Amino acid sequence: MTGATDAVGLVFRTEFGRAVALVTRVLGDIDLAEDAVQDAYATAVARWPVDGVPDNPRAWIVTVARNRAIDRLRRRRALHAHTEELARRVEVEMSPYDNAEDDAIPDERLRLMFTCCHPALAPEAQVALTLRLVAGLTVPEIARALLSSEPAVAQRLVRAKRKLRVAGVPFRMPLDQDVPDRLAIVLSVIYLVFNEGYVATAGDELRRDDIAAEAIRLCRVLTALMPDEVEAVALLALMLLHDSRR
Repeated sequence: MTGATDAVGLVFRTEFGRAVALVTRVLGDIDLAEDAVQDAYATAVARWPVDGVPDNPRAWIVTVARNRAIDRLRRRRALHAHTEELARRVEVEMSPYDNAEDDAIPDERLRLMFTCCHPALAPEAQVALTLRLVAGLTVPEIARALLSSEPAVAQRLVRAKRKLRVAGVPFRMPLDQDVPDRLAIVLSVIYLVFNEGYVATAGDELRRDDIAAEAIRLCRVLTALMPDEVEAVALLALMLLHDSRR
């Protein structure tokens, strides 16, 4: 029982943002994607202790999230005529990942990060939304990281997602000319994620190596895609220096 529960927690930390990003790419709706992925993890909490941890947890989470998204869309059918077509699109585009190996499932987290850091949002909303959707931090963890209250962070997240939806912000990488303005906040978010891992604000452990490793991984992605961005390279070097001391 404990092993399965621990496995859910580990997969949540490592795969939550990736699953949200993948479902968002297909749906174009961050709010619905987050709800579907949360449903998938709730199902895992109930089933994995009974059925055992699946051989491919990532594919299992993505498949269940897809099915939950389809269920939610079809419940909306009476209100929105286009939802049935969107449900079919989700089914078609995500079916190849049902039993796919890890490397075959695309990683859309970088695109999600830049979407969360869209200039339509205030900087504090950009940080909170990215910590929630990409890194999978909880509202209490975000509140501690930002030295804010939990109700304030929860409201900030609700308003940020609503603003992205109302403004019709596309889920994509920014145009080349827009990258510099968006990169600074992305780097700030990555460093906040690393800080939460380097000196944990919750739990029994002083460090949370999985979160620190995720921040380093995201920064490696940035530096691979943007090798000429010296600030990204400098941040990666700084985090690797601190991480080596653990």
